[in-house]
Amino acid sequence: MKKFFGNLYIVIIMLFLYLPILTLIVLSFNEAKSMSVFTRFSLKWYGEMFHSKLILGALVNTFSIALLAALIATIIGTMAVIGIDGMKQSTQMVLMGCNNIPMLNADIVTGIALMLSFLMFGISLGYCTILFSHITFCIPYVILSVRPRMNKATDTLFEAALDLGASRGYAFRKVVLPELLPGIASGFLLSFTMSIDDFIITHFTRGAGINTISTLIYSEVKIGIRPSLYALSTVIFLIALVVLLVVNWNNIKNERTAA
Repeated sequence: MKKFFGNLYIVIIMLFLYLPILTLIVLSFNEAKSMSVFTRFSLKWYGEMFHSKLILGALVNTFSIALLAALIATIIGTMAVIGIDGMKQSTQMVLMGCNNIPMLNADIVTGIALMLSFLMFGISLGYCTILFSHITFCIPYVILSVRPRMNKATDTLFEAALDLGASRGYAFRKVVLPELLPGIASGFLLSFTMSIDDFIITHFTRGAGINTISTLIYSEVKIGIRPSLYALSTVIFLIALVVLLVVNWNNIKNERTAA
């Protein structure tokens, strides 16, 4: 009986999390625009999605910004972790405390502050300001992902490689970098996800004529969401699901190889 209620609880939680997404997916294949009546299966809205310049433009902007922001933030964040590791313990604590502030700060405050900063320096809002803003709020997540991998064991291995005659660059590439790679990968994926998901900061720093998926959907709500956006949301969900499955499969494969 205890096992039954435990399984029932898990099923209820899964339904609570994924039933709305399942509803969205079903509606994306509904030929009618109605959200209450399913007429018949159709790929009509997917065809409309791939022929909409507005949606395709938002899709390109979203993923290009996310990829660039995640890549640049990962590089800067990793270098910051290496620099912080060479400082005194008290300085490290102060810097890590400062690193946590952007994540605890409300997004609307960060968005308005970045917008005012751009306008104060005479920078026109557009693609580049969105990219800069996303890099800014992604860096702290990279630092928190990579920082735990930089421990005393890593420092010891680095010093041992130097004692054995390796140059600092070679020791870093062959000893330190492999130790940091899991954290770097986690930081990159987290930054990529946060960038795609962001709306508030993007809304304040995008300027006119630039849309991402989140800002496009927000603007569509005012006039009524088109079913083609259901199809777009379904495609994004399936892409995220495939990436997650590939990453997990690769991790399992690496664990079996190591064993």
